[in-house]
Amino acid sequence: MTANDWSRTDRTLVRYEAQDGIAVLTLEDPPANGYSYPMMRQIDDAVLRARFEDAVHVIVIRGAGDKFFCAGANIQMLTEVTPTFKYFFCLHANETMLRLEQTPKLVIAAINGHCVGGGLEIALAADIRIARRGAGKIGLPEVNLGVLPGTGGTQRLARVVGKSRAIRLMATGETFSFEEAEKLGIVDEIRDGSPEEWWASILDYARTFVPPHRAALAVGLIKRAVVTGLEVPLESGLALERELQQRLFKSEDAKEGLAAFLEKRPAKFKGE
Repeated sequence: MTANDWSRTDRTLVRYEAQDGIAVLTLEDPPANGYSYPMMRQIDDAVLRARFEDAVHVIVIRGAGDKFFCAGANIQMLTEVTPTFKYFFCLHANETMLRLEQTPKLVIAAINGHCVGGGLEIALAADIRIARRGAGKIGLPEVNLGVLPGTGGTQRLARVVGKSRAIRLMATGETFSFEEAEKLGIVDEIRDGSPEEWWASILDYARTFVPPHRAALAVGLIKRAVVTGLEVPLESGLALERELQQRLFKSEDAKEGLAAFLEKRPAKFKGE
């Protein structure tokens, strides 16, 4: 195949479904759900679609099937395209993950199987990572291919586990259990159950962040304050926090939340 062949596809590689305030993005390229440039384009499109849909308040990313969340970049593609293509492929993947990270809606990575290489890099761009117990391994083993994690792994993993630990994990290229990942803070939670039971629990959890249960606008701006604030000086982060707070003070949800508190009743938020 040529670079042109790897630039287009007629297949659906990312299935998009939105219901009850939740957009589910399913990575679908068996057997390992590895991503190519066409899949990353479809992830990008799906993230933008979820951004612009007012009815969507939470984004959940999962892999098709029960064995892989995502095994990372398609190795066959990397062996067949030019170095220039690989560079722009990595650049676009970085831009897509930044778009996901900067979207002011909660993003949950539902890790239903092996989550290695670029698969973990996608998960690291999410806000919350929940794995299914015993479903697979996790890690960034790119060094074993003579390359580095090139979809944000060197940057995001270090921000999660610290510099020295991140270097060790990437330099050894080891993969490890979800339980070990939870201890390191890479995975936020591990849930038990069959694939069907586990997935139902993920959707139940996602619904807790959807109106009327939660002020989704506030959740999204909390995310924006944290994600952007961590990358700027404290004074700038505080300024951003004040501006976002002022926006929330003008929202219908803030009026409802304050009134409900004074009236001693549960708030019914609208995400507005």
